[in-house]
Amino acid sequence: MISTVVWGTGNIGRAAIRAVESHPALRLTGVLVHNPDKVGRDAGELGGVDYALGVAASDDIDGALAAAPDAVVYAASGDIRPDDAFADIVRALRAGAVVVTPALYALYDPRNAPAEVREPVLAAIAAGGGSLFVSGVDPGWGNDVLPALVSGLGSRVEVIRCQEIFDYSSYDQPDSVRYLVGMGQPMDYQPPMLAPSVPSMVWGGQIRLMARSLGVELEEIRETLDRRALDSAVATASMGEFEAGTQGAVRFEVQGIVEGEPRLVIEHVTRIHPACAPDWPSPADGGAGAHRVIIEGRPRIEVTVEATDEDGNRSAGGNATAVGRLVNAIDWLVAAEPGLYDALDIPLRPAVGKLGRTHT
Repeated sequence: MISTVVWGTGNIGRAAIRAVESHPALRLTGVLVHNPDKVGRDAGELGGVDYALGVAASDDIDGALAAAPDAVVYAASGDIRPDDAFADIVRALRAGAVVVTPALYALYDPRNAPAEVREPVLAAIAAGGGSLFVSGVDPGWGNDVLPALVSGLGSRVEVIRCQEIFDYSSYDQPDSVRYLVGMGQPMDYQPPMLAPSVPSMVWGGQIRLMARSLGVELEEIRETLDRRALDSAVATASMGEFEAGTQGAVRFEVQGIVEGEPRLVIEHVTRIHPACAPDWPSPADGGAGAHRVIIEGRPRIEVTVEATDEDGNRSAGGNATAVGRLVNAIDWLVAAEPGLYDALDIPLRPAVGKLGRTHT
């Protein structure tokens, strides 16, 4: 069994605890938390599992890494603490662990990562003998391996469009929603996540992965942005009220230019309420979120994934699928040579040993 530590118990960490517990080759041996109120609580409670797992949450990072776990699922946020997250991950790699995480945008495409990110990671891998795989929570598979897979079903491909369509009212990260993305802020507020070049920094790596998977030359990456204000105030169950006239919806594209045209596109359409920007794409069933891959070509192919978890929550479902891609890569990474891997290196893993599996 592969001893595995889950570091962080927020939206991603909860799903990671469940994914590790369900994996037949993994054994949950530690859970690291920052909040002192969580210290000592059972991992099953923190992960939304309906039975005790016998693993108490701890804030002792040194002790957890000194125990030399085979793997670490780094689930702590990198959005608002990127330097701290980077330092934590390098620390786990130096301890010899295989690390999987969504926290480092620059390493979605490690071949083109900045030297100041790539070199310390490679040094830590050389020192500890571990490996690193980074994939996004938007989810990463929807912007790299799924479009690559679906593209192989047609005879001609003209454009690949990957969409995340999401209602943020169900997303349990108020600071990210209000301040990073700007929902509920005045229309002259500059959301950090939407500042020029930031979307390309975050999702450009996945555009490059798609280009590499198709064997095409990427000429440049462009961005488009549209924002809409709320016509009237709306109230949400988890984040309170959003005033009329403030930002209520965002639509942007990160475009990979091939032969002078945007042929590889990652598009995000996000709202705080379905009433805002009703003319923009929405989930076919009217739900809170969906991920879609559209292949314009011959034939035209459209694949929509609607995942739910935690009592039907689409946000939790998307997180769970992203975490599943990461956690399901751990046993492959443990068997592989130490290294820095990307989504095209890691094969899609069938649910071997999981069909009908229940806790025993």
